[in-house]
Amino acid sequence: MSSNYSPDKIFKLDAVKKTRIIASAIFFIAIIAAFFIYPLAWDKVISKVNVISPVTLPNFVKVPFKLGLDLAGGTRLVYLADVSNIAGQDSESAMSGLRDVIERRVNFFGVSEPVIEVEHSGSDWRLIVELAGIKDIAQAIALIGETPFLEFKEQRDDAETQMILNEQQAGNEAYLTQDAYFKATNLSGKYIKSAKVEFNQTTYQPEVSVQFDAEGAKIFEELTARNVGKMIGIYLDGFQRSSPVVREPISGGSAVISGKFTIDETRKLVEALNAGALPVPIKLISQDSVGASLGQDSLNKSITAGLIGFLAVVIFMITFYRFPGVVAVVALVIYAVLVLALFKLVPVTLTLAGVAGFILSIGMAVDANILIFERMKEEFRTGKGLGSAIDDGFTRAWPSIRDSNISTLITTAVLYYFTTSVVKGFALTLSIGVVVSMFSAIFVTRSFLKFLPINSLEKRPWLVGVKHLKQYD
Repeated sequence: MSSNYSPDKIFKLDAVKKTRIIASAIFFIAIIAAFFIYPLAWDKVISKVNVISPVTLPNFVKVPFKLGLDLAGGTRLVYLADVSNIAGQDSESAMSGLRDVIERRVNFFGVSEPVIEVEHSGSDWRLIVELAGIKDIAQAIALIGETPFLEFKEQRDDAETQMILNEQQAGNEAYLTQDAYFKATNLSGKYIKSAKVEFNQTTYQPEVSVQFDAEGAKIFEELTARNVGKMIGIYLDGFQRSSPVVREPISGGSAVISGKFTIDETRKLVEALNAGALPVPIKLISQDSVGASLGQDSLNKSITAGLIGFLAVVIFMITFYRFPGVVAVVALVIYAVLVLALFKLVPVTLTLAGVAGFILSIGMAVDANILIFERMKEEFRTGKGLGSAIDDGFTRAWPSIRDSNISTLITTAVLYYFTTSVVKGFALTLSIGVVVSMFSAIFVTRSFLKFLPINSLEKRPWLVGVKHLKQYD
């Protein structure tokens, strides 16, 4: 073994080699990210290579961008929920259950990435449903409206029934909308575990057999126990479907919905109940449709605006910072590629607000480079070598970059957790951009500046944006 052998020579690299390795790794990652964003470029090259290659190379994995309603087109529905029969403290829980049921219902029909939110204003509870890619409003309404509101009511006492009928005959508005024969209970479709089609053994008519979950089974058993000898009204979307008489308490959580159903109606009802029955009734109060052409037009305008902004930044950076400006532009291209790849990988549902957040993050990435270059120029003017000026520029600019980006991240966190979906998209894309911009400033820009022809630039300071160096006696 040679006496000159040292483990340090294997495990420790000098600054130049480290810089080359980091720069090469950055370029490699950027190229992979670029193919991930636009896999057709890879496929075109590979198709030509496979003609002469003995080994068939695969095409690049294809993951589409997820576009929101305003870019992909689709339908937005606003429903008003009736929580009048629910205690105030339970309204939020009921609306959360409603949102979950609607989401399951929409997913059951294969609608991708639905945006379903609950809004509360005063005594009004609203459900906002955004279905990207669904252009037909009637189809969208059908997806939501076919989910039935199933409820079980118990029979009123004769005296109570007669009192309500008398008040209705007298024209008392407080009683006109009340059901004189049945009153609401806590048992509704939200407790349904499963439903299936069966045939009555006596009439041979189709009916729906319902199985409740554990909590629903307990409520159903208590309901039947206190109503032995009375009828239980089974209501579907506000209409009474059947009213069987309770002979004895029913345990096990099974019930049957019968009525004048056709086989097709029974089958559709079972599908709807299995997708989830609504815990509260809802009413459609607003509907909007964004056409595919309008969404594509918005997307094209957003891309155009981004390219114009990027070109303006390129001109500014090269004009004011010359060679370092070119480095910043290269770093900015890599930054944009990495961010767009992350949008696909996370994935982020891109809306117009999200695109705006991404474009704004480009400006913030440039801002970090400007801080670094200005500090670098100040150090260079004082007579330091350009290599030392670059290192000192990064060291002294970093606290400002760190603090400004952290404050931005705090703001985006607040926006994400306390606002609606549109603002959340903006906050998410901006926060991802800010994090990547810090990586771009510290690793990408710094590594590439090390490849500048330091000696030549020191003799021509104007190439780094410095007109005159300070002279010292």
